[in-house]
Amino acid sequence: MFKRIIYQCAGVACLSLTLSACKTPSVVERTVNTPVPASYNSSQDTTNTAQLQWKEYFTDPYLSALIDTALQHNQELNITLQEIEIAKNEVRDKKGEYLPSVGVRGAAGVDKVARYTNIGAMEATTDIKPEKEMPEPLPDFLVGLYANWEVDIWHKLHNAKKAAVARYLSSVEGRNFMVTNLISEIANSYYELLALDNQLAIVKQNIEIQSNALETVKLQKQAAMVTELAVRKFEAELLSTQSLQYEIEQRIIETENEINFLVGRYPQPVQRSAESFVDLPVEKIQAGVPSQLLQNRPDIKQAELDLAAAKLDVKVARARFYPSVGITAGIGFQAFNPSYLIKSPESLLYSLAGDLTAPLINRNAIKATYYSANAKQLQAVFNYERTVLNAYVEVANQLSKMDKLEKSYDLKSRQVEALTQSISISNDLFRSARADYMEVLLTQRDALESKFELIETKMQQMGAKVNIYRALGGGWQ
Repeated sequence: MFKRIIYQCAGVACLSLTLSACKTPSVVERTVNTPVPASYNSSQDTTNTAQLQWKEYFTDPYLSALIDTALQHNQELNITLQEIEIAKNEVRDKKGEYLPSVGVRGAAGVDKVARYTNIGAMEATTDIKPEKEMPEPLPDFLVGLYANWEVDIWHKLHNAKKAAVARYLSSVEGRNFMVTNLISEIANSYYELLALDNQLAIVKQNIEIQSNALETVKLQKQAAMVTELAVRKFEAELLSTQSLQYEIEQRIIETENEINFLVGRYPQPVQRSAESFVDLPVEKIQAGVPSQLLQNRPDIKQAELDLAAAKLDVKVARARFYPSVGITAGIGFQAFNPSYLIKSPESLLYSLAGDLTAPLINRNAIKATYYSANAKQLQAVFNYERTVLNAYVEVANQLSKMDKLEKSYDLKSRQVEALTQSISISNDLFRSARADYMEVLLTQRDALESKFELIETKMQQMGAKVNIYRALGGGWQ
């Protein structure tokens, strides 16, 4: 009767413990809202340039060689690869947590009990035959196996492992996104280098033209056709252009070293195409449909996996409010003499125990973890929505930019052609005294600026070609 009462009280206590532990705060729910437009324009063509591998998209052999080298030696990319390994080991760690833990144990020791203690007094008063009496001090030898296992009834450990897997896959997508950005950075710097080469060539041509003009003005001064002021003006203009040459040469060195840094090597000359920069083709881009961004863009897939991991973290944090069940077991042999260790069942020992624990009072730490997991889940939702929106905006901007730059380049080409012709015209008029020297100087300056602007526009065109490929999610395949 007394035992029954004890069992009933224990059952009520366990039930109340379980019920109190199961009271968890509510989850903050928010649905992911990422509707994307059906198309970028009226076209519904699903052909997508992002499906091309980067070697098919960037056909310049020198640029391809630079990208190949960077994918092997870029330090930041190699750091990311090690982060992937760390994430992979996190998966192994979480997987091991919900599997039983089994170990082996061996021990040896000696124990001398004081006579005037309860144990010592009992041993002194116990009538033991001389051949059976325990040695003093008492040796102790133990060998055995032990096991621990937390029964994952609420899937806390299983969900933690799934969250680790999601973060591992997220780190892989992060690496893919870094590859895409690395390729675009190298391509943009390479085209900038070609543009600087062309600007340097234009400056050198202009220096030659201005030097010839300066000699002409000096001859005209000797013939009293112009004053010293005209000579000084032409000379100042020539010096300004010569100074510009060194500025461009310095920018070339800096751009080369930027490329060298990206490919993971020390400063050295960068081999590049000798083809005329202004003649580089800008192929028509097939953007496909916006929904393809969800599959092509590594940053979107990374944000999606981070969101999945954050949701699992909420489940893990919620499970901490529930009771946890653990099982411990052990089996082995123990004796005060090594020769007795193999005797069974006298030296055999074993244990099996289960325990049920649940938080009851002062659960602030668990609540704080749970609320933080909810907040991080909402952050992941907003980050995913922002990433999708940003991807669409990037593509829309680059498509518009390519269209506008094409029209601008056509107009600037005509402007350069007109101003180039005006240089010869102004020089002829100046020689025949039908134009003053200021008109010649302004014409030369305008022609130089227009050629620079044409090169800048071409560089922007090539940059848009690179950036639209990156925006569409190309480069990492």
